[in-house]
Parts: sequence; structure tokens; C-alpha cells
Amino acid sequence: MNIHEYQAKQVLKSYGAPVAEGSPVISADQIEAAVKSLPGPVYVVKSQIHAGGRGKGKFKELGADAKGGVRVTFSPEDAIANATEMFGKTLVTKQTGPAGKQVNRLYIEDGADIARELYLSILVDRTVGRPAFVVSTEGGMDIETVAEETPDKIITVAIDPDTGVTDADVAKLNGALKLDGAAAEDGKKLFPILYKAFTEKDMALLEINPLIVMKDGHLRVLDAKVSFDNNALFRHPDIVELRDVTEEDEKEIEASKYDLAYVALDGNIGCMVNGAGLAMSTMDIIKLYGEEPANFLDVGGGASKEKVTAAFKIITADPNVKGILVNIFGGIMKCDVIAEGVVAAVKEVGLNVPLVVRLEGTNVELGKKIINESGLNVIAADDLDDAAQKIVAAIKGA
Repeated sequence: MNIHEYQAKQVLKSYGAPVAEGSPVISADQIEAAVKSLPGPVYVVKSQIHAGGRGKGKFKELGADAKGGVRVTFSPEDAIANATEMFGKTLVTKQTGPAGKQVNRLYIEDGADIARELYLSILVDRTVGRPAFVVSTEGGMDIETVAEETPDKIITVAIDPDTGVTDADVAKLNGALKLDGAAAEDGKKLFPILYKAFTEKDMALLEINPLIVMKDGHLRVLDAKVSFDNNALFRHPDIVELRDVTEEDEKEIEASKYDLAYVALDGNIGCMVNGAGLAMSTMDIIKLYGEEPANFLDVGGGASKEKVTAAFKIITADPNVKGILVNIFGGIMKCDVIAEGVVAAVKEVGLNVPLVVRLEGTNVELGKKIINESGLNVIAADDLDDAAQKIVAAIKGA
């Protein structure tokens, strides 16, 4: 689960991290009060959407010369004018895709005197099986660009969960970020704070870009991106309350109600598969034969008929779907249960696109019998390769 920047800063501030004073805006009539709550003379108006690249983004409704989704202003009047212009508009960044995202929330923040911009994140490094800091002196830039052009400027420091952040870890991080004096002392306090927040709140990612050294020599969290492990949210009702469903795909919200692992994509072939690995392979082979998957959908190993029916409905609700591929390898999940769910869903919502079904494993013959006797216009496939070729051919009208 993702949250907005201002919410991430509130979480980090509760642990003692240094953040600027700021005020969120959830409706346009809050703009003036939010601006006047800050001391000035510098005000930063930030669009709050679940996507990066906001500063370089463009608003669909404004001209090409208009400023992006993060604006530095130098008077209350300018801050109010910029916030008013941005609120409710559609911001397009490299992470939103061409459709963009509507800016339904803003964050108006006190400005900072920046001397240096740094990059810091914490994630689970699966190569060593531990949480790790990833840091760079090249803050404010896309970390992917830094990794591609100057990988030597990215340093990873894995943390032993039994000890937490040690003095030796702090020394490595301070050295990697070239911190000294007051900034190094701040780092000694900040790094353990961030690690504690990451572990206690079951974060999947904590990214601060940039972490700044101010002209007075102290550190400040200038931006923050946080996502949480969905499987641990039951332990954090306070975090669940921060969820903004307007930032999520409606199909993904519906899928979460049935505990389905669903991610919307930009392709045209809907996929229903059991098992994450098989789902990835299914998407790969669709691409191999020249088309794009419309979703990742893992119905899980023990899905019921009702769950399968719900999954099928979610796929057909996507107007971009021009064909559907059901690929099931029955282990715990039985092929007849999948077949019954597919038949029930088609009879309820109809079928206006080609459907290819590949079944293998537990109760496969019974599953095929259910499909064959359903009267549905279903294309049977013998294996995954055959299934991929048939669905691609079907949507091309072959």
C-alpha cells in the first residue's frame, strides 16, 4: 500500500525524523489557511499523487509552458495562486502514463536553504536477506539514471536485524554520503530512526529523495515515499486509515475484496492464472508472440468458485481486454473449480471476446468436461505455448 508524501512525513516525524512544517490541502477552500499557517517567506506547493517525477510533470489542462507539479513560491499570494491553479488538474509524469492522475490533494510546505541533495532509501535486499540502506551523493536525480550512468556512486549497507543500526553502519553511511560536522551528528540520530520506522511499520520501501544538507549544516527529509507490505497491514490499523483509494485502480480495489493478487497493466490480453510464477511465465509468452498482457492475476492455490467468478468479472470489466487466456495448472487448485467459476462468470456477464482455456493437473478431465459441455465458445489449448499462440491469433482475427 502506498501513501502520500505528507502522510509519509507525518509517520517519519512521529519517530523523530527532521521534516519541515507543512499543511495538507484536501479541498480548494483549505488553500489560503494552509499557506497562512506557515512562516514563509518561501512556500513549496506540492501535488500529492502516487507517482514520481512530479516536479518535471505537466498538467493536461495548462499550457506547455506551465510549471510542473512541485512549485517554489516566494509570497503567500503566489503560493495561493499556484495551489489554486494546480488543485483538481491532471498531472502527467513519466510514472503516471499519458492518462495522468488528478491532483486531489496538495501539500504546502515551508521552504529550505539547500546546500546539498542526497539520496537515501531502505528496502529488503533479497541477495543477503536483510534490510539495507541504499544511499548516494546524487540526490534529487532519478536513481535509475544514477545506477545506469554512475553506478559507483550508489552504496548499499545491509543491516543485521539482530543488532539494528550500529556505530559501524553509521560510519559507513556518513562516509558514503560525505557527511561531517553537524550533518554527521544528525546522521547518527537519523539512520536508526529511519530503520526503526521501516521495521516497526512493516514498510516495503522507504525512499527519501532528496535528503538534504541545509546551509546551516543540518539534515532534513525534504521528500518521502513510503509503501507498506500489504500482508502486514492487519497489524497497523493506523496505516490502513491513510489509504487513498482514489489513487488506486478500481479493478485492483475490487480484486482486494476477494484477496486476489491483481495488477492492472496496459495490454489487451486478460490473464487468469494460479501461481505467481506461472502468471509471470504466461505474461512473458504473450509478449513473445507479439501482444501485451492486460493484467497480472493470480487466483491463488485454494480459490473457490466464487473467487474465480469474481476474478473473471474483473478481467472482463477492463475495456482494453480484447481476449482472455485462462492458464491453470491444478495442484491444490482443482481444474474443475476453475472451470465452474469460468462458466458461472460467463453466463452472468457474457463473453464478447475470444477465450482460450488451458487446464492441466488435478481433475483436468473433469474441468475440460465442464467447459466442453457448457455451450460456451471456448478455444481449448493443449499447453502454454499452444494457448499463447491461439489467443494472439484469435484477437488478430486469424
